[in-house]
Order: sequence, then C-alpha cells, then structure tokens
Amino acid sequence: MLRKQLKSVIHHLHLVSKVSMDFFLGSPLSITALVIILGVLTVGILGRKLKQKKKYHPIGGTVFNQLLNFNRLHHYMTDLATKHKTYRLISPFRNEVYTAYPPNVEYILKTNFENYGKGWYNYEILRDLLGDGIFTVDGDKWRQQRKLSSYEFSTKVLRDFSSVVFKRNVAKLAQILFEAANSNQIMDMQVLFMKSTLDSIFKVAFGVELDSMCGSSEEGDHFSTAFDDASAMTLFRYVDVSWKIKKFLNIGSEATLKKNIEVVDTFVYKLIRNKIEQMSNPQDDSSMKKEDILSRFLQVTETDPKYLRDIILNFIIAGKDTTATTLSWFIYMLCKHPAVQEKVAQEVKEATNVKDNTNFAEFADSITEEAQEQMHHLHAAITETLRLYPAVPVVNKILTTYIIAM
Repeated sequence: MLRKQLKSVIHHLHLVSKVSMDFFLGSPLSITALVIILGVLTVGILGRKLKQKKKYHPIGGTVFNQLLNFNRLHHYMTDLATKHKTYRLISPFRNEVYTAYPPNVEYILKTNFENYGKGWYNYEILRDLLGDGIFTVDGDKWRQQRKLSSYEFSTKVLRDFSSVVFKRNVAKLAQILFEAANSNQIMDMQVLFMKSTLDSIFKVAFGVELDSMCGSSEEGDHFSTAFDDASAMTLFRYVDVSWKIKKFLNIGSEATLKKNIEVVDTFVYKLIRNKIEQMSNPQDDSSMKKEDILSRFLQVTETDPKYLRDIILNFIIAGKDTTATTLSWFIYMLCKHPAVQEKVAQEVKEATNVKDNTNFAEFADSITEEAQEQMHHLHAAITETLRLYPAVPVVNKILTTYIIAM
C-alpha cells in the first residue's frame, strides 16, 4: 500500500515535470525545489503511515505508585489488571508493559518463548544474590541448568528423599502449632511456614539440617535471617530507582544487602566445601548417601563452588517462598470458608484412616500417594488458592528480538 502511494506521488510529479521540462532542465534551483517537494511528500506519507500504526497501551501508573503500594503490591497490580488487561507503568529511565490478557501470556511464555528472556535488566537486579542461577540467565546457561534439574527432579531417589524430609518437618511444625494452641499463644503462620519450608528445601538441597523452626543452630539461624532479608531487599530494587547509586556509595539498603549476602555466601561455601570433602573420602560412610541435590550435582558436573552456590540458592528460593506463601494463603482461605475447611478435614481423615490418638509423625507417614489421590476437596481448595493468589504472580520478561512488519 505504501509503495503504491509513493509511486502515485512520483507519477504525478513526473507529469508536472513534463509540462515544464524545459524550465526544469534550465534551472538548478527548480530541480532543487522538485527534490524538496518529493522529500516532503514522502516524509508526510511515511509519517502518516507510521502514526496510524503506532498505538500505545494506557498508562496504569508510575514506578512511584508501586513504591507507595509496596506493602500491598500484588493487590495494587491486580487492581490495575482488572481495569486494563494490558497497561504501561512509566519511570524516569524505562517504561514497562504489564499484561494479564491470556493470549498475550500464552504468546510470551509458550508460543514465542525463545524471543522473551530475563535480559540484562533482570540479571543486574538479581545477580548479587542469585548469581548465574536458572532464574537469572538465558540461552545455553539456562538450557543446561534446566536440562540437568529436570532430570534430577524426575528421579525416584530425589522424590522419595524429599518426601521423607517434608513429612518429618511438617510433623515438627504441627507439634509446634499444637503446643501453641494448648497454651493460647498467638502464632504468625506465615513466619512458621517460611521456616518450615526453608528447613525442608535446605535439607533436600544440601543434605544438612538447618532447623530454623526451633533455632537450635545459631549459625543456621543467622543464615535464615540474612537470606530472607537479602531476598526482600533484592525484590525492592525493582521499585527503587536509586539502588545503583546506593550500591556504588555502599549506603542504605544496598549496604545492608551486601552484608546479608556475605553471611549467606560464608555459610553456603562452607557447606559446599564440606560436601566436596565428604564425597571425596571413600572411608566416610555418609559419602554413600547422595540423595540431596548438591551431592547429585557433584556427581554429574564440575565442582566449581560459585557455580554450585548459584544453582543451589536458586533451588532454595524457588522451593521456599512459593510453598510457604501458598500455604499461608491456603490457611487464610480455609479460615474465610469454614464449610470448605470442614469438608477438607473430613476428607483427609477418611483418606488416611487416621485415629484420634495418632501422633503427628505417624499421621504424616500415612499421607501416601494413594491417599492423596482420594483428597479431591483438598486438591480443589489448593488449586483455587493458587488461582486467586498465584505463587509467582509476576513474570519479568524482556523482548530480545524486535520484529518489524511493514
């Protein structure tokens, strides 16, 4: 269409030039004028064409609105998504497009997945804590870790090992809640869930008992606090436009983040060194127990501590926060809907055939795969909780290749 319009302009100009050919040939000034007219008309047509194509999504707010609503950020973003399926948030340095429109989500995360990555922007924000782990990298590094982790998590050894670990820690959690209920203590469920899931995923990742629920290890307790604080401060970078300046000057939240990461690194590198020494010692009987993720990675990849640190910390943050927040919302939803709570509790009793005098450890062991298949109300309640309060509510993607269609 554009090509036809340009041809039409040239054709009309050609007719005009034929009428006054002698004049144009004899006047350099007139030839210059002709070129200017042609250029103006061409730019005018192109500009009008581009203007017609250029469409912007509505502005939902600014990064400063995110900062003001940081403590209720997910609710704020959900409110915006109900008004606009796709919208922009503007900031002094960059604009971002948010979409909750299903076809767009499918196109980004599935149909055209290869064209959307984490990009340098996300990598800069996350790398201090997560390094070159699966949540920060693209391309070959991402594919290598994805392939390796997919294989490891599909193995029966790791599934059986993680199942035992989670059952043992959930029994410990239930005992803590039972004692608190009997003494009428007020408990923060989300804090307990965070500690319980951290203990579980840490054991699955490193093969080491952290026991942050009971606080029996001072070193482990320091790691747990530093890791939680570092995660929160890293997330805060997304709405803090001055974080790079703070990091350069080593002040404020960035100075605190640096100290927390140092605590995390000291603890993690110590565990990695101990595990490498343990597995290299054939006389140590425990070296034969290779169910945890770190041990299994040491068997199939190089023993670079930085590489292992990044991979394992990414697994921990993936398994800890997602599980703990989903459990917190699940309990919240059950409290809001007592009828559903009663149905779920009754169904679990029937599926496990539990007796009133059964202790928590025995009850946890009775939750087999066969029993879980009978818990339809429980499955439905968890699924609905995830729909209303997704474990990963926002996925950051950067368009890696621009496709321009004329």
